[in-house]
Amino acid sequence: MCAEATASRLFPRQRLGFVPRATRCRPLPAAMDALSRAGSSSARDHLSTPSSQARAPAAPWARFSAWLECVCVVTFDLELGQALELVYPSDFRLTDKEKSSICYLSFPDSHSGCLGDTQFSFRIRQCGGQRSPWHASDRCYDRGAPASLQRELAHYFGYVYFRQVKDGSVKRGYFQKSLVLVSRLPFVRLFQTLLSLIAPEYFDKLAPCLEAVCSEIDQWPAPMPGQTLSLPVMGVILQVSIPSREDRPECSPLKQCSHENLLPAPVILTSVHELDLFRCFQPVLTHVQMLWELMLLGEPLVVLAPSPATSSEMVLALTSCLQPLKFCCDYRPYFTIHDSEFKEFTTRTQAPPNVVLGVTNPFFIKTLQHWPHILRVGEPKMSGDLPKQVKLKKPSRLKTLDTKPGVGWGMWEEAPMVPDGSSVLPPGLYTAYTAHLHRDKVLLKRLLKGLQKKRPWDVQAALLRQRLLELTQSFLLPLAPPQIRPFCQDDFLHSLEHRGPQLTCTLKGDWLGLYRWVDSRLPMLSPWCTQSTPQPLPLATHRRFFQSPHFDGWYRQRHREMAHKLEALHLEAICEAQSIETWMKDKSEVEVVDLVLKLREKLVRAQGHQLPVKEATLQRARLYIKMVVSSLPKDLQAILGPP
Repeated sequence: MCAEATASRLFPRQRLGFVPRATRCRPLPAAMDALSRAGSSSARDHLSTPSSQARAPAAPWARFSAWLECVCVVTFDLELGQALELVYPSDFRLTDKEKSSICYLSFPDSHSGCLGDTQFSFRIRQCGGQRSPWHASDRCYDRGAPASLQRELAHYFGYVYFRQVKDGSVKRGYFQKSLVLVSRLPFVRLFQTLLSLIAPEYFDKLAPCLEAVCSEIDQWPAPMPGQTLSLPVMGVILQVSIPSREDRPECSPLKQCSHENLLPAPVILTSVHELDLFRCFQPVLTHVQMLWELMLLGEPLVVLAPSPATSSEMVLALTSCLQPLKFCCDYRPYFTIHDSEFKEFTTRTQAPPNVVLGVTNPFFIKTLQHWPHILRVGEPKMSGDLPKQVKLKKPSRLKTLDTKPGVGWGMWEEAPMVPDGSSVLPPGLYTAYTAHLHRDKVLLKRLLKGLQKKRPWDVQAALLRQRLLELTQSFLLPLAPPQIRPFCQDDFLHSLEHRGPQLTCTLKGDWLGLYRWVDSRLPMLSPWCTQSTPQPLPLATHRRFFQSPHFDGWYRQRHREMAHKLEALHLEAICEAQSIETWMKDKSEVEVVDLVLKLREKLVRAQGHQLPVKEATLQRARLYIKMVVSSLPKDLQAILGPP
């Protein structure tokens, strides 16, 4: 169970210590007056700030930690159950709670019955605050990456390759082991491909193979948005394009680079993060639009699937259908009853949290009866296969939206009965929610026709992704105009008649209802309540976009971008002023020193926050500082230091 002891036994050679990561106005001289009048106390704090051009020496394993936090190996111990066999690099710090979560989430639960090799993913909350120091490359990545692909600050992603095969040499008769990549990056496609290369080899050769792979990853260039990178591993070159916030969301083609010096030919990944959206949503194709609405409004949703692979793919597909809007609610691609947040998510003393849970244990259907939405995908197990304590009696109001293609959303059907009198939950969407938008029959016909004609699945996925993108963009378009003043919901709602999404999207319906808060005093009834008297759901379930975490996240991001833009324009206005000598003639030494301090502060902020400022502007600012400092007396020049 002790990862450090196991690691030292497997890797006796001393390794380097691992350091975890962590309409423009014409410029006028008056701009300098405003700058000089600003308080200089904060500017003086920057006098001791080292030059941004002085780079610290690269930390050990810095390149490795630009992609991964650590690699874990989880095995099954007869006495301990799931046990953490190895953490590499060995000095990466995980809390006991994080180790426990990784152990339980790295194995499918007993209801899944996964034999052979299985890949899936999970997401856990980091405990104890941020422990990894951030490198400069990390900040550069986050500044250039789309909001939905930035590094997680408070969560870890776990990408799992699990193997369970019969093995007579093992006491239990089965070889059970998982290789887990722990990262802050949501690059599910890249890390699944990486696992498919290294996990089979590791299960055969164990430690030496893993050490060699980690050393190769430590030679990779850091992920930089907008660049196409060649990543060598185990004799294979993975060629990937890192998305940039400057990319058009409609398409993100891989930028081809020269293959002349790449032998063997590279394996080209068209995306580091996108799943096959059509394959994920095919079982619930008629409900994709309603699911998009539920995700947009931040509604609680539990996804019950037959395996961790299916649940994690469905949850990740749901959270990605809001692109380019960042999914700001919590989500767990795979969740078990052993998770440290189990009590928090299943309590009935308050409204369900804004979270999407992917589960495989039927016990959750009973535990989460108070949740307003349940999505069942995959074939359910027969009642005889379920433990007695989780068999469901026929509920009085358990209904589901029909999942048959071509059937209207208004159709309902009862849960089927099995011979022993209990009921099973068939695939479908269980909800009392009424969609605001009309169903997109044109899209459904195109996708169903594509199935009949055996159209390539990547084309089907592109059609579906494009339509979801159009829905999100139409919804966000009225919010797009930048505002410096605080956002006013009433003014915005009144403006929708003239610039609402109904003017740009062919899909009709109650678009206004998606934005506004519905202060209903009539409680919503839970449609799968098993009690004789229907139980009302808390009023908090009547959410709309303005009350969802997505709006808060969107607003904060837009406000931050606007503030940075204003800072950049201010700096440009100062640097484009041509009469700095004239401005200095009637100014006291105190005012001139304040100008120097404030210019230095703005330079630090421009470089630290990567403000949208041209390099020529920064060079001009440095020239101004040098010119102003050289005009001061020698004693002040010594205090201010070199320009």
